[in-house]
Amino acid sequence: MSTSLRELTPEQALKHLELLFTRRPDGQLQGDHPSLLPGPGSEVAESRPYVIGDDVRRMDWNATARTTVPHVRLTLADRELTTWIVLDASASMDFGTARMEKRDLAVGAAAAVAFLTERAGNRLGVQLTGPHGVRRIPPRTGRGHLLTILRAALDRPRVEPGAPETTLADALHALRALPARGLVAVVSDFLETGWEQPLRTVARRHQVLAVEIVDPRELELPPVGLLTVVDPETGRRREIPTYARKLRERYAEAALEQRALIKQTIRRAGAAHLRLRTDRDWVRDVVRYVEDQRRRAGGGAA
Repeated sequence: MSTSLRELTPEQALKHLELLFTRRPDGQLQGDHPSLLPGPGSEVAESRPYVIGDDVRRMDWNATARTTVPHVRLTLADRELTTWIVLDASASMDFGTARMEKRDLAVGAAAAVAFLTERAGNRLGVQLTGPHGVRRIPPRTGRGHLLTILRAALDRPRVEPGAPETTLADALHALRALPARGLVAVVSDFLETGWEQPLRTVARRHQVLAVEIVDPRELELPPVGLLTVVDPETGRRREIPTYARKLRERYAEAALEQRALIKQTIRRAGAAHLRLRTDRDWVRDVVRYVEDQRRRAGGGAA
């Protein structure tokens, strides 16, 4: 996805993502991929032994007492699943130094969620943050609806530094009163603050997948001399002497701590976590994540 999606029409972007994601020549995504994550569901299928990383809320205490080995419950997905995608369009997403900008990768990740949850009867809705408030697209089915979502995601204006904008927390707050349990995919870099409690609230009722979007320059600085950097949220400029090795090391250590804290906060909220990078094969990373989730579920129905 080296070509910017914004250079394409929504129809071209959808075709590009479909070819990229569902028809890879290596065959990784061929066949039936009915859902992104095992569940959510209400019908109990079977139990299997607990492994590190399982959701403790799915503990099967009867099987655990009977076998003296910790077990977790497996569930069959509900026939009709409503998926909500919360797509972060804050100023920090308008950044990228590798194959693509973070906002293009975010759109690709949102499309992946749509493709992997698309079945007869399943519905997809979107919450888009932006400079003019949270745009809500109600859940519906069909290719035409997916085109509407892509058009809204690709046409959203860039946020000028320092301009007021809605936050990720605002978009999450709007999902608190959803009538039925479903899947909520939150696509963001999670660099702003205030999303922790709203994410926890949503995860109490819904299955939540947090897709973290990262650019390599956010993790380490290259030794390129005096570098002028701009805070995309405030527009503040600062010159960084990247030739200083100790400064680069401190930056990398701080970035590592920040990302570890984001991951820990997401997990503590009760959400699943997937990190995608602008310098990696993001489709392959999604595939590996999906297969790992299904392996953890013991190969049960998704």
